[in-house]
Amino acid sequence: MLRSSTPICVLCEMRALLPGPARMAMQTRLAMQTRTLSLMHKKRPARMVLSKAVARPPPAMNSAGRRVRPRNTEGPFAALNQTEARIRGEIGPRSAAELKRSTRGKEGKGKEEKDKGFKALKMQRALQEIPYEVRQGVKKAIGERDRFEGFGLLEAVVESMGRALGGLEEVSPTAVQRLAIPELMGEGKRWRTRKERGEEMEQFLLAAETGSGKTLAYTLPIVDALKRAEMKEGEAEEAKEAEHGETKPNPLALEAPPLSTTQHSNAGRPRAIILVPTSELVDQVGTLVKSLSHTVKFRSAMISAAYSGVVIRNRVFAPAGIDILISTPHLLASIAESDPNVLSRVTHLVVDEADSLFDRSFAPLTSDIITRATPSLKQLILCSATIPLRLDTYLRKRFPEIRRLATPNLHAIPRRVQLTVVDTEKQPYQGNKDLACADMLYRLGKDSDDAPADAGKVKRMIVFVNEREKTVELANFLLSKGIDATALNRDLPARQQADLLAQFTDAGAPVPAPPVQEARRSGAPRRLLPGVKVLVTTDIASRGIDTAAVRHVVLYDVPHTTIDFIHRLGRTGRMGRRGRGVVLVGRHDRKDVVAEVKRGMFLGKALI
Repeated sequence: MLRSSTPICVLCEMRALLPGPARMAMQTRLAMQTRTLSLMHKKRPARMVLSKAVARPPPAMNSAGRRVRPRNTEGPFAALNQTEARIRGEIGPRSAAELKRSTRGKEGKGKEEKDKGFKALKMQRALQEIPYEVRQGVKKAIGERDRFEGFGLLEAVVESMGRALGGLEEVSPTAVQRLAIPELMGEGKRWRTRKERGEEMEQFLLAAETGSGKTLAYTLPIVDALKRAEMKEGEAEEAKEAEHGETKPNPLALEAPPLSTTQHSNAGRPRAIILVPTSELVDQVGTLVKSLSHTVKFRSAMISAAYSGVVIRNRVFAPAGIDILISTPHLLASIAESDPNVLSRVTHLVVDEADSLFDRSFAPLTSDIITRATPSLKQLILCSATIPLRLDTYLRKRFPEIRRLATPNLHAIPRRVQLTVVDTEKQPYQGNKDLACADMLYRLGKDSDDAPADAGKVKRMIVFVNEREKTVELANFLLSKGIDATALNRDLPARQQADLLAQFTDAGAPVPAPPVQEARRSGAPRRLLPGVKVLVTTDIASRGIDTAAVRHVVLYDVPHTTIDFIHRLGRTGRMGRRGRGVVLVGRHDRKDVVAEVKRGMFLGKALI
């Protein structure tokens, strides 16, 4: 057997020895292995050739670090299991819940945006915004009105203000009085189309900052209108008597007996009504109206829950009749239920503190009174220190044609009020707000710059808290520290509330300074703060109360809303006077809101 000199592969020898079918299978297997090896060793591209994926973004990764496959946007099941709103192929905005989850724990990352302004107040934005152009237009319009004599009021009405304002000889009208009195007197009738629309009632919304003289702004036009109506009625009666005097009397005619000799025909039928939310405001507004009646002769009466039923009945149903009635909605609504004629002759209706009288507790009664008085009503005046959004919405639905009279500084705390922020978590208080409040009262009481001109007068300060129970607790603590403090809240009877407010707001009250020896015997502290009287109260004393003698206000608790900030700080700096406010900030208080309120006061911006 001859052998070849050429070497033969072992696999080839084994393949030669295999039968035909097995040999074919082995050849196929070797071909597939050779092809796989050739694919693994592809030729690399040149360096100057870019990859096809160079312009593609990096693949999307999920939270687990795995690659997210692109969603199939075609087919019947393309819209299933979506986490984003895809409308026409576009991704919509993220939901509020997802945004909240994504920003959780990142509160400290946005400090650079702190100075953009009013972020915290926008979170609780509840006031109607007044454009800057409107404010500037009103300021320009009222700039030339500087005297009451130019408003067209009767001479007796102008003279009555001297007695009402404490004997002042020369009085300049405030911004709200310059704006409101000419409009209520009818100066704007030349551009109003009330007669063309067939309306018989004029509607006004009078909005001005606290302590600006809104009560006098609507009272003077009402008194003037009542006196002019009396003059017209007197002239009509004189003309009637003159007409009867010219005719010859019939000697055979008999005179008809009088229909009633016991009661006047207008008894229990007032011509003007002023609605206020509390009995304290009834006494305050009633006192001002009463002071005007000493010079301009008219009859006024004030009724509230602080008076007995006999007193209320004698005042409302007086035989001589009544011109102006000051009342609360609850009491007047109950009287109107038993005697509907009490609202049959009303020509002027004022809803003072309209933001309170149109809330959930007062709105049904107030609306019912307006509806009953509408047939005879000539003027409806809504008065408020703020315009909340809920009030604005209600007015647009119920009174769409109402004439809005807003002062330029509406929703702004006056710049003459100095605001101080005290952090009670720092030294020396260490989170003790009661101690911080007592210390601030001592500092304000000892301040020589704010000392009263007369040594016999009292420095009056108000401390506002959010809870009724805290008023009594804090007042007792201040008494233990030698500060004359009184608690005022809704739990006290109405008559006692009125007495406490009357004693506190009486600027001429003497200083209650007991001898030191008697104070020590009675268990009082040795250290006393003389010449200072403090009222610890809730929001019951934050609206409408005349606190012209108050120079200092301490906010023990941070108010819940911007509206409460305006009303509480509005208790000082009234009628052009300077004032000071102190805010005690604790661990759980909104420091960002307080900081932005202080910044807004410094810039003179409205808190909206």
